[in-house]
Amino acid sequence: MSEKVKAQHVARKAMVYVRQSSAYQVTHNRESQKLQYAMQDRLRQLGWREIEVIDEDLGRSAAGTVTRTGFERMVSEVCLGKVGAVAAREVSRFARNSREWQQLMEVCRLVDTLLVDQDTVYAPRQSNDRLLLGLKGSLNEYELDLLRQRSVEARYAKARRGALLQAVPVGYVKTEDQRLEKDPDRRVQQAIGLVFRKFAALGTVRQTLWWFLEHGLELPAHTPRGVTYWRRPSYRAVYQLLTSPVYGGAYAWGKTEQRLRYEHGLPRHGSHRKPRAEWLALIPHAHEGYVSWEEFERIRQAITANSMRTVAVGVGAPKRGAALLAGLLRCRRCGRKLSVRYTGSQHDVLRYACVRGALDHGEPRCLAFGGLPVDDAIAREVLRVVQPAAVEAAIVASEQAAHQQDEVVAALQRDLEAARYAAQRAQRQYDATDPENRLVAGELEQRWNHTLARVQELETRIAHHTAGHSPEQPAPTREEFADLATRLEAVWHDPAADVRLKKRIVRTLLQEVMVEVNSTGGTIDLVLRWAGGVHTELRVPRRRRGQHRAQTPPAIVDAVTSLARICPDKLIAGTLNRNGLQTGRGNRWTQERVTALRSHYRIPCYCPEMRLTQGWLNLTEAAALVGLSPRTLRLAVERGEITAEHPLPEGPWIFARSTLTSDAARALVQRVQRRETPALPSAGQGTFVFSST
Repeated sequence: MSEKVKAQHVARKAMVYVRQSSAYQVTHNRESQKLQYAMQDRLRQLGWREIEVIDEDLGRSAAGTVTRTGFERMVSEVCLGKVGAVAAREVSRFARNSREWQQLMEVCRLVDTLLVDQDTVYAPRQSNDRLLLGLKGSLNEYELDLLRQRSVEARYAKARRGALLQAVPVGYVKTEDQRLEKDPDRRVQQAIGLVFRKFAALGTVRQTLWWFLEHGLELPAHTPRGVTYWRRPSYRAVYQLLTSPVYGGAYAWGKTEQRLRYEHGLPRHGSHRKPRAEWLALIPHAHEGYVSWEEFERIRQAITANSMRTVAVGVGAPKRGAALLAGLLRCRRCGRKLSVRYTGSQHDVLRYACVRGALDHGEPRCLAFGGLPVDDAIAREVLRVVQPAAVEAAIVASEQAAHQQDEVVAALQRDLEAARYAAQRAQRQYDATDPENRLVAGELEQRWNHTLARVQELETRIAHHTAGHSPEQPAPTREEFADLATRLEAVWHDPAADVRLKKRIVRTLLQEVMVEVNSTGGTIDLVLRWAGGVHTELRVPRRRRGQHRAQTPPAIVDAVTSLARICPDKLIAGTLNRNGLQTGRGNRWTQERVTALRSHYRIPCYCPEMRLTQGWLNLTEAAALVGLSPRTLRLAVERGEITAEHPLPEGPWIFARSTLTSDAARALVQRVQRRETPALPSAGQGTFVFSST
């Protein structure tokens, strides 16, 4: 027995503290547990009969970052003076941080409690033992830091070589030589490749997600044990696929770091994503990617530009708003991006304004102007640049579309193939079981029915999707594409055109547009920075106060120009209303509005003397002039024998006197008159008069 063990120590109970740092050690390092529990025999040899074992902290680290209920209970018992000695296999089991170690040593000194390990009995009230315990506590803490540092440095060195593989991402498998290869399941490969193709076509992560949800397609995922399963896609899943460097063929490690924070006095570990420049390792072309590294970089830059956090330096994602230049305009006075405002009762009046300085710093507002004239001017410049290459681009796109398989049907076909395999597998399991064992056979039969229902569901979806698409049309010819290029402006301004597609075209061509409002000259001065580095200047007349942008369609202006030759303004207004036409602001036509339209476009007013001099006639007057019925003359015009104007379907015909006196008109009159010669009775003609005799 040690001379440090006194009667007052043995009179109290002894406590054995058992601890291991991790669950893995608890499960596999069983010999260490046995040695720690064996400390009860050493305490009995020292004279204690009442011994309590505290093993509540198995699997908990003593570094001070987790709460140890067993250690706290042991310290509480020591403070109450109920413990004569606390024992552990090594004193490092008590604590590996100075705070808890010094707390235990000071409490034991105050109540005269001994510390016992496999070698020595320590009396904290003795200065030599207290000094030795302090040194051991410091060494224990340093030893833990040294082991952690060695382990971390070894991991870092392995990661810098690209050889540290932990969790394998979905779509890849780890080989025996610690390399990444594509998942051999072609369904997984093609599903992940489809995500990248749709992003290239749609331009945003959200639109890519909606496309998958719209067509009911699933994406692969991994269980915690690495088993692949299929589920409904989420924004997080699509975003991780598009932004993880592993799918670009690169090895990346050290993208995040753990940060410790305290909430309500308790430590909480959180993950923080580091900037790309601070990653520990980034090795392109380390393995086969689903896209090339260059394509992955373009995708990453596009997603960054779409983020609302980078609107100050980027342009943001193209949205459904009518603002064609949203995110591209920058103020030449303060250098800030211009904001978009929609005003009016229908929120359809577009306006650009520089308001960030006023909102953020209380500065005076820089500039503001109506956006529709500027958008139209930029659109004309873009169309002027795009039109020469429109034919070649359309032909290339047509050739690609001709060889491209329907992606939705292809994805559903892959799902159907996997579902049929699952059904066949369930059938084989059902056939292999004993029919008399109904508990097993019933469950397998239910699983088989479930897989068959899945097969039927996919077949129905494929049939509906195929039926919903018209049969393939012949590929357009180069002449048809050339005709489309000449009407590119009409296609651009068509209400059915997707505004997001137009925005993507503009952002591809333009990097930025610097804008200044010239109040003196009444213009909006624009400097266009094209993608190739060329700068062009553009001046757009500023709309005056009270000036409206709503314009009458050109077709109505042409119709009024023609009708003014034979009709006064009041009759023209009635004709326009009868055809269901409205003014540029959506109002009905009146005599005053027709007069205002003529004055604006400098259309001559109706004058009977001028009409008689120029020889303009309506259908009735023209028919009377040539001596035919109005219907006969109208049918001749429809056949192309006589030239005439018909501006509106529910409106008058307009004839020129020179046309009615031409050789074609005289030949028509002669032919019609010959056909209209009345038939005379003939003596040899029979009758229906029967004899009554």
